[in-house]
Amino acid sequence: MHRRRPEIDPQLLSETDEQRQLRTVLRDLYAEASGVEDVRKHLAGPRGYDEALWARLAGEIGIHGLAVPEEYGGSGFTFAELAVALEESGRALYCAPLLPTVVLAAHALLLSGDRTACERYLPRIADGTLTATVAGFDADEPGVAAEQENRDGWVLRGRADFVLDGAGADLLLVRAGTPAGPRLFACEPAPDTALRTPRRVLDETRRQALVEFRGAPATAVGTAEEAEGTVSATLDTGRAALAAEQLGGSGHALDATVEFVAQRHQFGRPIGSFQAVKHRLADALVALEAARSASAYATACVAVASPQLPVAACAAAVVCSETFRLATAEYVQLHGGIGFTWEHPAHLYVRRARAAEVLFGTADQHRARLAERVGLAPRGAA
Repeated sequence: MHRRRPEIDPQLLSETDEQRQLRTVLRDLYAEASGVEDVRKHLAGPRGYDEALWARLAGEIGIHGLAVPEEYGGSGFTFAELAVALEESGRALYCAPLLPTVVLAAHALLLSGDRTACERYLPRIADGTLTATVAGFDADEPGVAAEQENRDGWVLRGRADFVLDGAGADLLLVRAGTPAGPRLFACEPAPDTALRTPRRVLDETRRQALVEFRGAPATAVGTAEEAEGTVSATLDTGRAALAAEQLGGSGHALDATVEFVAQRHQFGRPIGSFQAVKHRLADALVALEAARSASAYATACVAVASPQLPVAACAAAVVCSETFRLATAEYVQLHGGIGFTWEHPAHLYVRRARAAEVLFGTADQHRARLAERVGLAPRGAA
């Protein structure tokens, strides 16, 4: 039987003074250096984001190392502080690979318990000099196979599709099949052994690629027995992180819409004074507060390594995805004709919202997994 009462200290759901200060600093920085026009400009570049701002976030503010222990070059804070940064990046539609590098890859290394791999890669992730991602984590069966060449050396063969930042990441953490079962491997891809083909995706601010391994050298990370647990926990951490991003994007969409309807006049009065518009915005606000609660709970579960994380992550994924979809729909529709134009930022947020809905599974998949976790569905029904 699953306990119905959450086992999280309520104080962990409230923002601390340090977190508020971090939010203020980041919001000001993104307003200065990562506006919508900046995002559009950098999308056309080779890496798709402002590399100077990436280095600034890592060096001046220490975003990349917030949840990395001090022994590996980080600040030793928790995921709660990182979630603040993710929320603000989602609000600004920041298009650098924070999610694959700082969340997925960094936490996969930490969860693996492999000190050698952590010592080798985490300091460079924390200081912003290494970008990383994960591949094959969400597949039922690994599409990549690992072959052992000698006692310590492995090579990877096969393919992983729609890998976040797969075309540009310096390090790939790959879930690959072995005779003993799936295992985690670290691969620093070279052009002659790893072909990386960018995919055309709906959300251009979050690049993805097909990665084909052709005898790519790799190093085993962690143990075979712990590999699947590491992958599962990493994905749940990713869902919590994505929920924080979606919360930030929803907040921007609602704030921008409220500002517009207060200024736009029809029939001699602001359109925001019409009851129908008020009702729609009230519905969006109620949904936003529900998303805030779901995201805060998932964040707290990651921060304290709670066994409730799988439940919290699935709930946050469903609630925050639906809220982001609603908020961006109102962002477009209540702006009228201008909201449908390419020049308006609303369409960028709509694309992010729709793409994020399926990034780590669909809402139906999350509901099925959640039902199984709380005992409302037979195991294996999902």
